This record gives sequence, C-alpha cells and structure tokens, in this order.
Amino acid sequence: MKAMIFAAGRGERMRPLTDACPKPLLKVRGRPLIVWHIGNLVRAGITEIVINHAHLGSMIEDALGDGSRFGARIAYSAEASALETAGGVAQARHLLGPEPFVAIAADIYCPHFDFTQVIDTLAEADMWGQPYAADRRDVAWLYLVKNPAHHPEGDFALNLHTVANQGEPRYTFSGIGVYRPEIFDVIEAGSSAKLAPLLREYAARGQVGGELYRGDWTDVGSVERLAQLNAPLA
Repeated sequence: MKAMIFAAGRGERMRPLTDACPKPLLKVRGRPLIVWHIGNLVRAGITEIVINHAHLGSMIEDALGDGSRFGARIAYSAEASALETAGGVAQARHLLGPEPFVAIAADIYCPHFDFTQVIDTLAEADMWGQPYAADRRDVAWLYLVKNPAHHPEGDFALNLHTVANQGEPRYTFSGIGVYRPEIFDVIEAGSSAKLAPLLREYAARGQVGGELYRGDWTDVGSVERLAQLNAPLA
C-alpha cells in the first residue's frame, strides 16, 4: 500500500507562522507535523509515500529529501497553486498506482495512530469469500473522531461501520482515510476539487465505511492550538 500526505495548503489561519514556513513543517514537541506521519507510516511498513505541495513546497522537499533517512521513498507532486484534496489526488494519480491508498492531512497531530490497521480495510470480498458487486463494495474508509470544541456539529454519522451523511451520533472526519483511486476518475488532472462532495456522494450510496478513532488527535488549525500542543506538560 502507498500513502499520500496532503501538504499543499496555504495555512491562512496559521499566519504569520506560515508566511515563512509551510504548515506541515511547523513543529509539535520538537518534530515537524509531517515527520510524525512519516514515522508512523514507516513503522507500519508503508514506505512509499507521495506528498503534494504548493506554498513553499521547495522547503518541504529540502527538509524531507527522498525519504531515505526515514526509511521511506518519497515522491512529490508539485502544484502551481493548491488544488484542494481531491484535485491533489487526481494530479498525483500516476504516482499512486491502481491499488487502494491511505491519505493523511499533514496538519493533524495523532502521534499514536497505528497505520497497520488501514492495510486491509477495503475488502474485495465478504466474510464468506464472495466478491462484492461493484456497486456494493466500499470505495472509501474513513477514520472519525469525537467532535472537537471548534467543530461541534461533526461531519458524518456512523452506524456500525457505515458512514452516512445524516443521522446520529455525528463525528468529525479525522483527515485520515483509505480510498480506491478510481473514484477520482471524474476529476481532471490539474483541476481544483474538494474531497468532501465526493465522499458525500458515495456515502449516500452506502459505499463509505469507517470507524471511530479514540486516540490522541488534534486538528492543528490555529496558532493557539499549536501553542497548546507545545506547552510544557504538567
């Protein structure tokens, strides 16, 4: 399995920090956010990683190189301007290959996430070994978290392992998901497109699975949240 790390965002809410440093390189407890993800992926045996970038992207390449010092092989997908998440995947399809891949938002902090759990999430067959019909199998698997204070309404409902647009209880998408690459065929390479509408379309068809992640997780979406993470531990 390959991984993609979304690292192309401008980080407007993190200014002025992101005026001179791309958001994925901001440090939490002495380590850049994106390096936390790379280390966790490599520990799970996922060593082929694609990283897209736009704003100050050369700094990301300079910092991470080819990935060999982390035990990884990193390929980069440069964007002249950020293409959003789904657009970023469409642009990087030639690097990701035909198999399901895991994608992670670079601006989240989840230091203990075990990526071994993502490898077999998108099963091709049921528990009896019968292949799913194309319109019945999951095309995405999302990891959801309890709603943080800054996003109390959540994004999706979760019924057993099925993600739905409506219903209760509602949870927040963590920024970690596994996807079949063919769902991005509808997006032309080089065009800007968000991931959420695509996920909602397939969720309405009952083709998005998911589960609740209960470990440490923070959306590092503000200077204040970054400062909280870096505050001395009690």
